[in-house]
Amino acid sequence: MLARKTKSLLCGDWQIVFLLLWSASAYCAAEPDGSSGNGTSIFSPASTPAGSIADLSVFVLAITGIIFVVVFALLVYSVVKFRARATDARQEPPQVYGSTQIELAWTIIPTLIVVVLFLATARVIHAIQDAPEPPGAVQVIAIGHQYWWEFRYPKLGIVTANELHIPVSDTIHSTPTFLQLLSADTDHSFWVPELAGKTDLIPNHPNRLWMDPQRAGNFLGQCAQYCGTQHAKMLLRVSVDSPEDFAAWVRAQQKPAVEDAVTIAGRRVFESNACMNCHTVTGTSANGRFGPDLTHLMSRTTIAAGAARNTHDNLRLWIQDPSAIKPGSLMPAMKLSDADFDAVVSYMETLR
Repeated sequence: MLARKTKSLLCGDWQIVFLLLWSASAYCAAEPDGSSGNGTSIFSPASTPAGSIADLSVFVLAITGIIFVVVFALLVYSVVKFRARATDARQEPPQVYGSTQIELAWTIIPTLIVVVLFLATARVIHAIQDAPEPPGAVQVIAIGHQYWWEFRYPKLGIVTANELHIPVSDTIHSTPTFLQLLSADTDHSFWVPELAGKTDLIPNHPNRLWMDPQRAGNFLGQCAQYCGTQHAKMLLRVSVDSPEDFAAWVRAQQKPAVEDAVTIAGRRVFESNACMNCHTVTGTSANGRFGPDLTHLMSRTTIAAGAARNTHDNLRLWIQDPSAIKPGSLMPAMKLSDADFDAVVSYMETLR
């Protein structure tokens, strides 16, 4: 049994070492000018806060790695040098109890290491949390719901969901984005590893974070705090756009919902059912706040907080039976007739 336990521990240690080496290699191999979109590695930073966190992580990893190597080397040396011999069976090994030099060494050195790590961490926390907000910063209010994200741009008059659009912030056009983090129900956690650190959204306790991405692309994140059944599918996407693309996106989002005479029947079904109690569509009588704003639904890449691609078939399935995509979702199945169901889907697909 002892042998099995020892083997299990050794396997676990080697897995940890492999993970650390893989993370370090990912950091070294990161392409600084490439577009992100597939990874969630803290070792591939694309903004100042994420870069500071990544540098601190590598610094801590280097120090703890050195400690591991030194302790492991001393352990191997001690096992080999002072292993039991037949001639030592009746002799007590030399004792170091009461050695002032050794006791000072193993007290002072760990204390200095802890102090260095504390100061380095405090410096990064201060630089990130106490950063001043410049006049030209983009302001966003991020609200966590079960199980989706609401994004409000108070200065721009835009409300969207799950997919956050922000401008790139290079050295020429420094345009950081400052987010105020709120929760509508329970604890959530906003985390986009390549752009910023993990920050909790706590009811009645506003938090904030900021990011200044230096390259355009799509960056992935999700809720990192267990918040209920569909916590794992409370995903988010951050689209970092060029200044021109961001301005075009803002203009498109500020427009009212598209009026299409062909789908007027679907709009009537939408407004005559419980849909309007939960969702908002600008320019209509629907002004619900419980669910995502649907004014520009089809401009989003995904639905159900990233659980499915925003395609015709997935949209139909989501409206017909939300639990088929997201079990435990708080969106109910509306039980519409076939004609009303087709009309609502057609109407949804005009909301661009």
